Amino acid sequence: MKSLIVTGLSGAGKTSVLRHLEDIGFLCMDNLPPMLLEQALLLCEKVEPDKPVALGVDSRSGALFDPQAVLRAIESSSEKSEISIVFLEADDETLIDRYKESRREHPLAREARSLEGAIRRERELLQPLREHASFVLSTGGLRTRELFAQLDDMILRGESSQTMRVEIMSFGYKRGIPRESDLVFDVRFLPNPYYIREIRAYTGLEAPVRDYVLGKQETADFLAHLYGMVDYLIPLYQREGKRRLMIAIGCTGGAHRSVAISEALGAHLRQLGQTVNVTHRDIAIEEASWPFRRTPEDGAAEAKA
Repeated sequence: MKSLIVTGLSGAGKTSVLRHLEDIGFLCMDNLPPMLLEQALLLCEKVEPDKPVALGVDSRSGALFDPQAVLRAIESSSEKSEISIVFLEADDETLIDRYKESRREHPLAREARSLEGAIRRERELLQPLREHASFVLSTGGLRTRELFAQLDDMILRGESSQTMRVEIMSFGYKRGIPRESDLVFDVRFLPNPYYIREIRAYTGLEAPVRDYVLGKQETADFLAHLYGMVDYLIPLYQREGKRRLMIAIGCTGGAHRSVAISEALGAHLRQLGQTVNVTHRDIAIEEASWPFRRTPEDGAAEAKA
């Protein structure tokens, strides 16, 4: 199990980094007292052993924060070889400006009596963690997108092209376009299996409808254009820091054409190594409304034949 301890100076971007790590598949917990680190790592390993973990630890824990306790927790963990410290920092001027903009109080402000003193004290306090960090990232002058790109390069080591999840959803226009869509494609121009008596009781997940839809020349032409466009767009979205791309494909009811096209697009993207999830929003609702829908007995009779 890959585990990250995310720490560093207050105002350097730890919260943004943890949110980004959560978006790309990490199980994240923030502001953990060091004494709970080892138990948290063991719990994560037990509950979701295949999921990478990112735990945020820093001076917000107040009197409970001890850098040496963090190092001891890593040393005593059975997975210590897979635990890395990510340390975020920035220059004093950047940190002061960020605190002025946010109007939040530095965790050590009361102890140090000034923002400058708090930053200086925190640097000293966190120095042992910085010395043991696998990754030190200076966030001064970085835009959010640039910060995430550097983080991916450092931590994922070339795997950043895999970090965006592509969600493909079929839907029926009669029930509205999915509000979360980034890209929407209307396939109502394709021949509709609903009007073919012999196959209309099947869905786009089943061979009679799938073969009918995908066997049309206009479908082949459309898919060639669709694949080319999506293949072109995905790297551009990734470059801009997008971590989830929702592609919605709609037909009239959401059970025939859109389903077959969604599955075809999903298969194409998986062949290219993309992380893809295909869902069908309206297929169950649409099937239930069909007066001619097939029953389990129909399926058994067809299998027997």
